[in-house]
Amino acid sequence: MKVEKYRALKSVELRDLTPLTVLLGPNGSGKSTIFDVFSFLSECFQYGLRQAWDRRGRGKEIISRGQKGPIVFELKYRERPGSPLITYHLAIDEEARGPFVAEEWLQWSRKGQGRPFKFLDYTRGKGEAVGGEDPDVSAARTPFPLKSPDLIAVNALGQFAEHPRVAALRDFITDWYVSYLSVDNARGQPEAGPQERLSKTGDNLANVVQYLSEQHPHVLAGILDRLRRRVPRLDMVVAETMPDGRLLLQIKDAPFERPILSRFTSDGTLKMLAYLLVLHDPRPPRFIGIEEPENYLFPRLLRELAEECREASEKSQLLITTHSPFFLNGLLPSEVRVLSRDIQGFTTVKRADEFEGVKEFLDEGASLGELWMEDCFDSAKP
Repeated sequence: MKVEKYRALKSVELRDLTPLTVLLGPNGSGKSTIFDVFSFLSECFQYGLRQAWDRRGRGKEIISRGQKGPIVFELKYRERPGSPLITYHLAIDEEARGPFVAEEWLQWSRKGQGRPFKFLDYTRGKGEAVGGEDPDVSAARTPFPLKSPDLIAVNALGQFAEHPRVAALRDFITDWYVSYLSVDNARGQPEAGPQERLSKTGDNLANVVQYLSEQHPHVLAGILDRLRRRVPRLDMVVAETMPDGRLLLQIKDAPFERPILSRFTSDGTLKMLAYLLVLHDPRPPRFIGIEEPENYLFPRLLRELAEECREASEKSQLLITTHSPFFLNGLLPSEVRVLSRDIQGFTTVKRADEFEGVKEFLDEGASLGELWMEDCFDSAKP
């Protein structure tokens, strides 16, 4: 992924993303900003560019300080191993009437041969696209003007069967799960009714437990077994419908007969339960983003959580932000990108194994967490 002129990301490129990619850095280094790129794109596809733009303070807060638009996002991806490399380019600018898509295109080399060509090409809502399973440079291009310049062409054309390559990208982005879990939200008592996927804030935690207990009891049993191994004395988790229609989440400890309400359960237990529900979803999202999982968790659980994330990365691509040495200890240096700010105040990114001496230290038995605490990633010192 390449990002230009988005807040502190004047020019950042994340090359060769691993299935599990972790952003490491001190406070203010830009971790949350990169994380928000994925959230911004997801919101653009789900709710529209205008809403995602306005929610972040519009151009004066989004466009990098001292820079002029457009902001640029560029994704290079393969739909499956061995398939052609596709590049998606999206440039967004702002005028008096609001944001607009200054440039948007998709390009590939059919079957990996020949020069890349654009099979979708749009400017300010006007453009054309080539349909079919294998868009070819010689195929007819169909003009498809959009109603407004703030509409995203991939989101619009991706709803039509005759554009399967465009639809694949749209389905991928709309399926992203970008988490902003809040323990306070997870303690709530939502309206009863099963829900397949945990919300970004976790306010439907009880609904997801209800769904799994009804539709995938073996999955829930596996999740609770993992939770028991991490939380001493935990026995069971139950979602019970109250007479007023609300859903009550209760957690029972092994030594006691009566369960306790979720609002009296420890923060760490609820947070770990929420993460396990996301990572072991029966229909996992194609992309999962988790910000600072170390909050509220006992440090010794973080290495195990890193292992849970690696297991989940066999089915989903994961992006995680952290500054915890304990979480780092469960990672490979090739999975870690270290963030810092340059002298102009913009974010820079460097892979952990590219720092001098890191490989040698690790070969001698040091851990990533120790190297982080001892300032071996010198460009990221706070």
